Amino acid sequence: MSKLPLEGVRVVEMSHMVMGPACGMVLADLGADVIKVEPLKGDSTRHLPGAGAGFFRIFNRNKKSIAVDLNSAAGQEAVLALIDTADVFIENFRPGRMVELGLGFEALNSRNPKLIYVSHKGFLNGPYENRLALDEVVQMMGGLAYMTGPVGQPLRAGSSVNDIMGGMFGAIGVLAALLERDRTGEGKEIHSGLFENCVLLSGQHMQQYAVTGQAPAPMPSRISAWSVYDVFKFSGGEQMFVAATGDAQWNALCRILGQDALLNDPSLATNAMRVEHRPRLLAQLGEIFATLDAKTLAVELELNGIPFAAIRKPEELFDDPHLQASGGLASLQLDDGSQTQVPLLPLSFGGKRLQPRQSLACVGEHTFEVMQSLGYGDAQIASLQADGIFRMGK
Repeated sequence: MSKLPLEGVRVVEMSHMVMGPACGMVLADLGADVIKVEPLKGDSTRHLPGAGAGFFRIFNRNKKSIAVDLNSAAGQEAVLALIDTADVFIENFRPGRMVELGLGFEALNSRNPKLIYVSHKGFLNGPYENRLALDEVVQMMGGLAYMTGPVGQPLRAGSSVNDIMGGMFGAIGVLAALLERDRTGEGKEIHSGLFENCVLLSGQHMQQYAVTGQAPAPMPSRISAWSVYDVFKFSGGEQMFVAATGDAQWNALCRILGQDALLNDPSLATNAMRVEHRPRLLAQLGEIFATLDAKTLAVELELNGIPFAAIRKPEELFDDPHLQASGGLASLQLDDGSQTQVPLLPLSFGGKRLQPRQSLACVGEHTFEVMQSLGYGDAQIASLQADGIFRMGK
């Protein structure tokens, strides 16, 4: 792709973990020049263990890194000089932290009125606004964990869905503000709220209650809108989700399975009737599927337009034939020189995917380059490095 959509837009990012970095990643993949400001020791997300081990590498691609001591006057002056050149500023620290550093919206807007300032917080304005939040916190209080787990066993979703989606909404706000700035010439303060994001995800269940007057049951015990919409076990022990959401799919499934008796059963003539008899129907289908080979049946299901999905583990996606053939995975060089495959944004522009354009940055890898572009001389940069104000990577 010769010219990316956000080419020429400069973003300064001061964020960690997932929500803010996800916003920066979206903008960076779209072509923005994203400069991540890290503490001298580096973003602590770089070294998280366990479930957090992949956070930094997936959400910080296509970004430059500068490392600055923001507790020093010289470090603050350098970052302010950088923000003066920016179109967008991203942050996701606790409420009040940016004001303490002299980097709140009012302070930066007075210096750079065209700046779009996007904050990623646990809560938007209201009684909860000063609380700290995590993805798991808002999943518990926003209805998502209740709907995901069995009755009495709230369970968070298996990915940082709110953090990622909150970063996406931050990026959407930035895109809208950039368009508005083209008309008004003025920047805008944007807040993306983690809790409110989760409430949006639960909105369909809120409206289910509003429509039916009945409290929605958690997903494992829900009353399904469709008769065949479940995970089944096959002869080799594999599991596969199979759905037949309409009469045409039901008829096709019965034909594939050679089940004329089910097809001609008058008590199963419509989806509503099949839902009424769902426990019996699923038990019968379970017995049938348990005798069949999953891969062989999958071919027939695809040919006949019946939704299905093998149950996959995340590590198996590296070898997914569709992702491999369609370019959904791309090679990213990491900060230690090794390579990994990463999923790209689920977008194509003119039939082309948005690729990694540079290696994952080392801590402070671009400090010299960025400071030099702001008019800092080589000797001045070297002096600030010697004084422990700047850190240079590589």
